[in-house]
Amino acid sequence: MSSNNYIEQKKNTHLYFRVGDNKYAVNTDNVLEIMKLPELDYPQKLPNNIIGLLKYNNFVINIIDIRFYLNVEVPPYNINNELLIIKTDEIIFGVITDKVLGILPFDASQVDAIPFVDNKTIVESLYKYNQETIFIINIYAIENLLKQHDMGRDVDILSLFPQDEASKNIMKKRTLAIASKSSLKLASGELHAKNKYISFNLNSDSYCIELSLVKEVLKDTTITRVPGTPDFIEGIMNLRGDYITVLNLKKFLNLPSEKALDKKPVIIVKCNELKLALLIDKINELFEFQQNDTIESGDGYYSQELIYNGSLYTVLNVDKITSDKGIIVTDM
Repeated sequence: MSSNNYIEQKKNTHLYFRVGDNKYAVNTDNVLEIMKLPELDYPQKLPNNIIGLLKYNNFVINIIDIRFYLNVEVPPYNINNELLIIKTDEIIFGVITDKVLGILPFDASQVDAIPFVDNKTIVESLYKYNQETIFIINIYAIENLLKQHDMGRDVDILSLFPQDEASKNIMKKRTLAIASKSSLKLASGELHAKNKYISFNLNSDSYCIELSLVKEVLKDTTITRVPGTPDFIEGIMNLRGDYITVLNLKKFLNLPSEKALDKKPVIIVKCNELKLALLIDKINELFEFQQNDTIESGDGYYSQELIYNGSLYTVLNVDKITSDKGIIVTDM
């Protein structure tokens, strides 16, 4: 792949999520982290486009709900809501979502610009995907709106958050975990670091892959079995006309494995000019880590281990995996 094609593909890779009945997306380069809804601070007076404040990496950041910008009714939140931490060149802020759905490389030919977009219009274009419309968010419009300080919103924000003690305790624990992690000081320019990973589970263990190698994440996919292939080859999948080998990671890595379901999440990676779908148990989160949290490990299919938010993650060596000649399916 040429450097220009790589840059163009990277520019068009988006994380998409659901808010209400619609789906939205932001460029993955602008996503620092995904987390479950923590407990927010809510001073008595806040601008009417902010639902709360969160201390994040020694900053106090604004948390927003895009539905307030779109004049859409906002239902009560719950502990399963997810928060995207977004960065622009100037600020960091959080966006509350109902659920993060995955990562997609957007085909520029399927993106339709919205006419009359200005610096206050938060939806800048539309993307057609599987006969659905995904609204692409203009984070710089949000940046401009956050600089305004309109007051006097009628909505009682506190009433939108869970009031039962169990939920409040869960959210408080999440906030304490964020505060603990935030005790690490950010070096200058570190918000633009490239050490981004997407994490997932194999059985009860946590693994991750460098985001730069990830081309797409699908929550479920249909897999076609191929006779005569090694046991760790789950089959092939058809991704918009492109047939991709599906590797059962647990069998490939000699981990305990049960019979895989016909539909399970996959992470599609590309390395050594090979595109490969990695069959996993569960997609977890996208995160960026401090270099001094890294633990070196041996060669092979694991490149290193890292500690993030108090948990140990094994980093897969995608280069080594995609170099293995046994994973290529040639008879179809």
